[in-house]
Amino acid sequence: MHEAKTNLSKLVERAAAGEEIVIAKAGHPLAKLVGYERLKQARRPGGWEGKVWMAPDFDELPSEILRAFEGAED
Repeated sequence: MHEAKTNLSKLVERAAAGEEIVIAKAGHPLAKLVGYERLKQARRPGGWEGKVWMAPDFDELPSEILRAFEGAED
């Protein structure tokens, strides 16, 4: 852990170059430092039109379930 703190910028450069860096304390792995991967293709909203159906009452909650979430006892 101390070595990682001391050499963080060097470790980040190595991770950015593709190396996986495991950071350990007392011989026990705690974290893995890996390079950041950008999305290969930009996301577009939509695309599920005509593939998903929702019931008209989708967002209605039966009163007994609402009472249970609120902690009410029968």
